[in-house]
Amino acid sequence: MKNYDSTKIKNIAIAGHAGSGKTSLAEALLYKSGASDRLGKVADGNTVSDFTAEEIKRKCSLYTSLSSFERDGFKINLLDTPGLFDFAGEMLEGIYAGGSVMITVSGKSGVKVGTHKAYDAAKKYGKPTMFVVTKLDDDNANFNNVLTQLKAEFGPTVCPVVVPVIADRKIVSYVNLIEMKAYKYDDKGNAVETDMPTAEVSEKMEYRIDGLIEAVSEAVAETDEELFEKFFSGEPFTQKELIDGIHKGMNEGIITPVTCVSSSDLSGVDMLLKEISLLLPHQAENASVTAEDADGKPVEIACSESDPMSAFVFKTVSDPFVGKMSFLKVFSGTLSPNKEVLNSTSGNTEKVGKLVTLMGKKQTEAAQVVCGDIAAAMKMSVNTNDTICDPSRSVRFAAIEFPKPCYRMAVKAKGQGDESKISNAVSKLLEEDLTISYKQDPNTNEMILSTLGGLHLDSVVEKLKNEFGVDLDVTVPKVAYRETIRKKIKVQGRHKKQSGGHGQFGDVWIEFEPCVSDELIFEEKVFGGAVPRNFFPAVEKGLQESVKKGVLAGFPMVGLKAILVDGSYHPVDSSEMAFKTAASIAYKDGIPQAEPTLLEPIGSLSVLVPDENTGDIMGDLNKRRGRVLGMNPSETKGLTEVIAEVPESEMQDFALTLRQMTQGRGEFTLEHVRYEQLPPNLVAEVIAKNRID
Repeated sequence: MKNYDSTKIKNIAIAGHAGSGKTSLAEALLYKSGASDRLGKVADGNTVSDFTAEEIKRKCSLYTSLSSFERDGFKINLLDTPGLFDFAGEMLEGIYAGGSVMITVSGKSGVKVGTHKAYDAAKKYGKPTMFVVTKLDDDNANFNNVLTQLKAEFGPTVCPVVVPVIADRKIVSYVNLIEMKAYKYDDKGNAVETDMPTAEVSEKMEYRIDGLIEAVSEAVAETDEELFEKFFSGEPFTQKELIDGIHKGMNEGIITPVTCVSSSDLSGVDMLLKEISLLLPHQAENASVTAEDADGKPVEIACSESDPMSAFVFKTVSDPFVGKMSFLKVFSGTLSPNKEVLNSTSGNTEKVGKLVTLMGKKQTEAAQVVCGDIAAAMKMSVNTNDTICDPSRSVRFAAIEFPKPCYRMAVKAKGQGDESKISNAVSKLLEEDLTISYKQDPNTNEMILSTLGGLHLDSVVEKLKNEFGVDLDVTVPKVAYRETIRKKIKVQGRHKKQSGGHGQFGDVWIEFEPCVSDELIFEEKVFGGAVPRNFFPAVEKGLQESVKKGVLAGFPMVGLKAILVDGSYHPVDSSEMAFKTAASIAYKDGIPQAEPTLLEPIGSLSVLVPDENTGDIMGDLNKRRGRVLGMNPSETKGLTEVIAEVPESEMQDFALTLRQMTQGRGEFTLEHVRYEQLPPNLVAEVIAKNRID
């Protein structure tokens, strides 16, 4: 591939709901542009984008992949992103790196939650957007319904530029509203110009062609005062005015073009390639990116090859065979191998390794990467969200905000001695995927693997097994219950043992009473030297070791105050060990008399749900013994924040329930706040399940 400057590079992220045809569209674009010599199919597992063993097995995209083609003097980088919500982090990486976002919408199923998520992410990062209605060859596809839905849900910015002509439920041709020409396609997807639909045909269609032309003209008129005056006077726009107007409107975020294709028979794909060349912005056109300089002050970074180099690591791939591969988008200057660069995120400097451009899994070495382009650097010690730059100008770009993992499961190695292998393998995955976490629960000592959902967890476990040779057992995490007492008691602990020579003797009277503390509170009120002071630490140590294990089910004891009030000793046989044992006996004998009970962890829940689902969520939280504390309107239109407190033991499957209930639009955070007494009717069940002998 020849060298291109930033005015001839376009980066397009393809996003949308799962199953809406993203990978098939990317495959059609690569094939039709001549970059690929075959039209792969997801079902056959031979597409350019879905090349990992797991993607081929599952027949869907799990990772963002990079490919490119040349068309009309432009280099087009395609970032094919997953639509599954469990892999939302991958979608955000692709959209962040893209210069514009092409959102696929199935002509069969229409606008879905994933459509909104992709659109919202694109708008968050200020990316121009285009809708592509796919799967029009399906008998149940209905372009008109989808167009109506797009206008209703995304507002007046929606502007059709290519529409199908339908007669007797079959597509007979496609009309390009910019060129004002109609095309029909042969079996190989080759376009042949045909007559524009007659008024009679147009009348029978669910939408009028002239009405759509009027809508396009009106949208273009909004982009420029002169064009508005021309439109108002009734004069038609020239083709160049339409192209320039839509192009400008996309850059300003006031026009979202809609085109349509069938990736399987390639109809409409050539027109989409044309729209990519004419309408979508190149990298030098995109507004300057705001970064921070070394002092933390905002600085504008223009896409200029003459400026010092700066690039952002938007994705990391850790391959056990190839090593670490860092996907970079160069924002300014030129990146070259063996060049000394500063990692402004970590403060370290290092040399740039080998640079490659990608066509799915196929790598081609690159001599340099100019600003606006995307490539991968091999074996650099940089991570996702790092900025690398020329040491002469230290800048740092804003990090991608990834969703927090909310689906927790306990994991341990199936094979003995594999624990160290797990840590090493997971540490590589943590570099690659910032939407997972792997931490030890300090209360239960279990290793907790947190992901965005069940499929995400399965994918991580499968990857650890296939690529790193680590087999995991996955179980539901234990709940960190606590034990406490409700009644004050006074009890004796007496330890006496005679076995020839010196014996062992320790005798204590201890008062146990409830208090508000996570730690044992120990006091002594001994009068007259009944217990010598030098044995007080031994008594406290005996109690500190005892409270680690409660008397009901072996959970740690909290909220306990112990007061040493009396006792006795033997001048020869008493020792620290004897008094430590006596204190333990007092604990074991006394706590069962002090009305012990269980405490359960309570979490503070903040859940964002669509307005229409608030009643369902509140009902679900009531079933989980939750207390709803209030509701707040969200910054995101159509969503409500529900604040509640819920027992953590009831929340294990909440991530999956919320997704089903809200079709994936809901999200939540849960943070531990305190412990509360477990309802008496549940105590016996919890003891039976968790008793530690």
